[in-house]
Amino acid sequence: MTKRVMTVRFTALFLTLFLIFTPCMTVSSLEDDSISSPSAVLMDAKSGKILFEKNAHEQRPCASITKVMTLLLVMEALDSEKIHLDDVVTASAHAASMGGSDIWLEEGEQMTVDDMIKATAVASANDAAVALAEFISGTEDDFVAAMNDKAQQLGMMETVFKNCNGLDEEGHLTSAYDVALMSRELIKHRKIFDYTGIWLDNLRGGETQIVNTNKLLRTYDGITGLKTGTTGDAGSCITATAERNGMSLIAVVLGADSGTARFKDAATLLDFGFAGFETVELSLNDELYPVAVEGGMEKEVGVVCADKASLTLPKGEGKKLKRSVTMEESVPAPVMKGDKLGTVSYTLNGDELASFDILAASDVEKKSFSSVFALLWRAFIGL
Repeated sequence: MTKRVMTVRFTALFLTLFLIFTPCMTVSSLEDDSISSPSAVLMDAKSGKILFEKNAHEQRPCASITKVMTLLLVMEALDSEKIHLDDVVTASAHAASMGGSDIWLEEGEQMTVDDMIKATAVASANDAAVALAEFISGTEDDFVAAMNDKAQQLGMMETVFKNCNGLDEEGHLTSAYDVALMSRELIKHRKIFDYTGIWLDNLRGGETQIVNTNKLLRTYDGITGLKTGTTGDAGSCITATAERNGMSLIAVVLGADSGTARFKDAATLLDFGFAGFETVELSLNDELYPVAVEGGMEKEVGVVCADKASLTLPKGEGKKLKRSVTMEESVPAPVMKGDKLGTVSYTLNGDELASFDILAASDVEKKSFSSVFALLWRAFIGL
């Protein structure tokens, strides 16, 4: 055996042993200076838990990230059947007058709602966003009022919208945290990924080619969206969504110096989340049993907890999670559907992380002469 072969084999053996005996490395912390942008947030999309934040509540312009709220209201209008994907939208003079990124709509030009959404989500078209806003609410101003109402409903306390597309305007402000909140709400509408996942497409029967402004679609494993934005006041911004192994993350970056910096920061945030955390699905309805009812027309009532829930924890901590169930042994009639009859709670190292109500699954009427008589009568006429 030559000396060179022995060296190669020794190196291979060393690497093998190193991989076997060296524990897997995970990102245990992320320092503020690891993110070059002035404001950032990493959120677990399922639970809303914040995994990292840097100046998360600082009010800042957000450029076309504004369109996340625009698209959210569009998705809600579709769900309620107020509008439909094949509806035809006619561009107004106001919509056609928008500057910045656009698809060069002309006054009177018509496109389907489907194509207008595609233009807004993929090409970040300011004119298409306004056309959709007017189609839904009549005027952009009325649509913006609805945007602000929705922001309040979502708890976006640092946000004021002045327009629906994100062009710089005094007082048009949000925060990285608020962007994460509205991004989380938008991606509950899974249909949006049909648009935000498009890299290259066309409009006007192939005459107009559009390319997604989110370059992470080409470089980041698991990326699903969501929206970029750039203006002079806002700098370079992004809200990036990604999914891996049952975990869904939202990374928000505001005010980056360049497009390259925003993509790098967003990827760093997502890497931190996927490397350092895991999502544990909770079995809420396991080991639940009916509760006895005293003096009721039924001897017991079935119970139910939430359909499903999850917790996002540092990797390796999920196996330490403890579940406990506390339930009433019996309750007096009457029982109303939805009455609280117990709790399912989860603790980690003695700290409670989550608690879920156990609810009555149906009504149980109190036993009385009239209710017993009615029961007997129903049994008699059923003979």
